[in-house]
Amino acid sequence: MRQILLACTALLALSATAQAHEYQVGSLHIDHPWTRAMPPGAPTGAAYLVVHNRGETADRLLGADTPAADKAEVHEHVHQDGLMKMRQVEGGLAIPAGSAAVLEPGGTHLMLFGLKQPLEDGTRFPLTLHFEKAGDLQVEVAVQKDAPAAASEHQH
Repeated sequence: MRQILLACTALLALSATAQAHEYQVGSLHIDHPWTRAMPPGAPTGAAYLVVHNRGETADRLLGADTPAADKAEVHEHVHQDGLMKMRQVEGGLAIPAGSAAVLEPGGTHLMLFGLKQPLEDGTRFPLTLHFEKAGDLQVEVAVQKDAPAAASEHQH
């Protein structure tokens, strides 16, 4: 009975780890990179994450790349002339010291152009983030049917 209990505990721990994944480079801590599942043939997608800067120096997310898409760019949603539009963030995204940059649906995000494979629920793909000071960091982006609970809390 004890072995079954230990096995169940280990499976639950692995399950929690699979859902919430974190990365570290320098003073930057990256929480749960994810994207929404997209129908087959969708040409674009978007990746979301939170970058916490636990250091005393500001940094900047310059961009990203992935073998899953032709290109990835930092984009933001803006209200212009009464319409919601999307545009590339020129010069990258500032990550102030002691603060966080939230990439979320309806806000700043990593736009993925020319998807090379379907974004299917339950899969993952590599994404390399390029930071001005901290350098490059490869993360795994979790493809999910719905936004994770933490991301829903950030939405406006």
